[in-house]
Order: sequence, then structure tokens, then C-alpha cells
Amino acid sequence: MEYTELIKKAIAEDLGGGEDVTSLATVDESERATAEFRSRKNGVVAGVNVAKETLEILGITDVEILISDGQKVRAGEVLLRARGNTRSLLLAERTALNFLGHLSGIATLTHLWVDAVAGSTTQIRDTRKTTPGLRELEKYAVRMGGGVNHRLTLGESALIKDNHIEAAGGVAAAFFRVRSMYPTLEVEVEVDTLDQLREIVPLAPDLILLDNMSVKDCESAVSIVNGAIKLEASGGLTLENAKSYASTGVDYLAVGALTHSAPVLDIGLDLKAEI
Repeated sequence: MEYTELIKKAIAEDLGGGEDVTSLATVDESERATAEFRSRKNGVVAGVNVAKETLEILGITDVEILISDGQKVRAGEVLLRARGNTRSLLLAERTALNFLGHLSGIATLTHLWVDAVAGSTTQIRDTRKTTPGLRELEKYAVRMGGGVNHRLTLGESALIKDNHIEAAGGVAAAFFRVRSMYPTLEVEVEVDTLDQLREIVPLAPDLILLDNMSVKDCESAVSIVNGAIKLEASGGLTLENAKSYASTGVDYLAVGALTHSAPVLDIGLDLKAEI
């Protein structure tokens, strides 16, 4: 996974073509310090290596990782410790924390969903509702939280949704067009009703997306498919009803909120000057 250019762009955005005027005015150029990235809340960590590379890009090479990606962290614990030039540490601070807090927030929220369906065979899966430019990192954070990824790009697999069905003149027509043009790709079809489900089952897609269906309808869908096709429930899902949906036997719960609504995990940087 390549994120060096993202880090460089974030640092350049912070500087805005200028310089860190506050640090230049208040910190001697030879001053050194130790910085500790400390979690203020319990959570699951993701993005430690991004934070480490941020520091390294700015010349901080003495970096010690104490909590690795995918591990749980408690409030007050130090994730990583860095030693080096104080101005460089302060320049790296916000970019490193932005990545680390955002990605750890996604991992933490994903873990809550995974816990909510514990004991079932249902997996928690993300969507393409990601921050532009950050998809690969955000989907990585989902994996660190115990979730699994849906397609990364539009070319990896086909997902026939309501607008495709409308444009093609029906669900069967849309399906056959995709199969004809891309015979080896995985094809998923979205259905809104059990009648649509019954129409698509004989076509044998790889996956069927049950859009905004009730728990009862998902149970019926599982019975209709009888294990022949994987099923994914989407829409109307919450942490409170996740267990009920998982108990229906669907294979996946698709949760866009993992990436588009995850709150940042509160992580701060504590700096101590070296004497």
C-alpha cells in the first residue's frame, strides 16, 4: 500500500507554500524533544505506520512503535514514541494525528460492528463510501477492525443496482449484458423485493444485495436462496439491530458508515523537551 504521496500532500497543505511560523519563532533550530502519541480513549489502532512514515519524511528516524495496527488500545496508552528535532516533530504532529485518529476511528467502529454480530457467520463489509483519495487506507483500517472489504474499484467486480436495471430495461437484461461482456468477473445484483430476488435467483449471480429489507424479509431471502448464492444485507442497519440481521443467516452486512461516519479516535501528542 503506497501512501507516501498522500503524506507529502498533507504536509504541503499544512505549510501552504510557506513555513511553520510559530515553531520558527518559538523553538530553537537545534532543540530536540521526545514525542509520545497517546490515545485519550479506548479503541482499535490503525495508521501507526502512516504516522511513522510522516515522521520519517520530516527527518525523524528514531521512532518506536508500541501498539501495532489491529491491536486494542486503552485510554492513556502510548502508541508510538519518537525522538528528534523539535521543529520537525511539531511539523509532523497534525498530519500524523489526522491519519492516525481517522484510521483508528474506522478500525474502532468496525470492531464494534464485528462484536455486535459475534457468534454468527455474518461478516461486516465496507462500501465505496470513502473519502476521495483515502479509499485504500480506509479499507485497510476496516480490515484492522476485523471487517472485510467490498470491491476497491469499479473494475474489480460488477454491482448491478437499480439505476443499471432501469437503464438496461430490467434486472435479467442488465445481468446478461454484464455476463456477456465480462464473463469472468464476479457479479452482484441489488434487489428491493422478494419478487425481484426470485427473478434473479435462476440466473445464478455470485452475490445478491438485499437493499433496505426487513429482518423478516432477509430470513425469507435466506430460505429462498437456500445456500446457493451469497447474500448481503444493506440499508437500515444499526449497531442495535445488527445481531438480528446476522441471525437471519445473510453472509454480509454492508455498512457504509464504517468509512463515511466513523468518529475520530481521540489521540494526542505529548511533547517533552530534551534537556
